[in-house]
Amino acid sequence: MSADVTTGGEKHGTRRFPRWTRDTARPEGGGRAAPGGSPAPARQWPLIAVLAVTGLGLLLTAFDLFRIGTILVGVALLGGAVLRWVLPSVGMLAVRSRFTDLLTYGILGAVIVLLALMAQPDPWLKIPFLQDTLHFTVR
Repeated sequence: MSADVTTGGEKHGTRRFPRWTRDTARPEGGGRAAPGGSPAPARQWPLIAVLAVTGLGLLLTAFDLFRIGTILVGVALLGGAVLRWVLPSVGMLAVRSRFTDLLTYGILGAVIVLLALMAQPDPWLKIPFLQDTLHFTVR
């Protein structure tokens, strides 16, 4: 059976890859972070490292160390952004394009760390205009 779909002598691409997806790039997440002969955990060490730090942060949060645990979760995302930027192949840590992953991991990590630093009571980071904005909107 031929791979080309023809109607009236014209080629319209293949059944598997229509004409409009011919130029689509291969997903970046299919690469490996270690040689193919390595066991699966070794090939996916960047993802496992990010998940381990996130898990530790959630565990600390569960044991009533909210601020430290939440900061660790944010640092894990920032670490994922750094790994995605520095390493040529990060395995399953690559979800989207490199730029989108960097932007997503970086912004989410920074926001989580900033919110953890500003959490009440006794915030470690005080931003005066936010306090004024809150009092102005709640009045």
